[in-house]
Amino acid sequence: MITIGGRRVVFAAAVAVATVVVTGATVVTASRGDGEPVHRAAIVTTTTAPRATTTVKAKPITPRAPLPMPKDAPANPYADVPVVQIGTISIPKIGVSQPLYEGIWLTVLDQGPGHWPGSAEPGQRGNLVVAGHRVTHTHPFLDIDRLAPGDRVIFTMPNGQFIYAVTGTTIVTPDQISIVYPTKTPTMTLFACHPKHSAAQRIVVKGRLVSSRRTREGRHE
Repeated sequence: MITIGGRRVVFAAAVAVATVVVTGATVVTASRGDGEPVHRAAIVTTTTAPRATTTVKAKPITPRAPLPMPKDAPANPYADVPVVQIGTISIPKIGVSQPLYEGIWLTVLDQGPGHWPGSAEPGQRGNLVVAGHRVTHTHPFLDIDRLAPGDRVIFTMPNGQFIYAVTGTTIVTPDQISIVYPTKTPTMTLFACHPKHSAAQRIVVKGRLVSSRRTREGRHE
């Protein structure tokens, strides 16, 4: 009931109530009988449900194995050491196919190419270093000066076959020990005396791994 012009008027119309939630408040809208809306606002406290949190576990970091480190050159290159074959080396471009031995003592290299102890194994991350004679004994590296980028050097080992592609050739002095330093990627270093019939320098052929076929239980992976 309200008063208009001194008279009391009663409205019996039903009131429709709609509730609209606004940030931090509830606004109540009532419709009067004459269609004029009546607004009442009441401040209410709204509670926002906490957001669900997702815990993501960090993946464990697997440390990489340290790079293979070549051992020092033999103090006595003529030492009487066992001659142990560890695989074979083939260089199709120059017709080489010989056993690969462990060690760079001259007593080993007289039998064929030798793997520098401590340097990377074929297929392994690091610098695979192999020495060989050029003109004496089995002279496996007689013609390595003919190798060009892209030529293949194939190592067949008990654990698989590994193919390297030649990337370049350099000539260094005998004291350039840096040629055997480790590398972060699988690489290859072949070296021998230079020029032919002389030990004044060293010829160094570098390469990178391009194919690996590892053997497991007698089958290639």
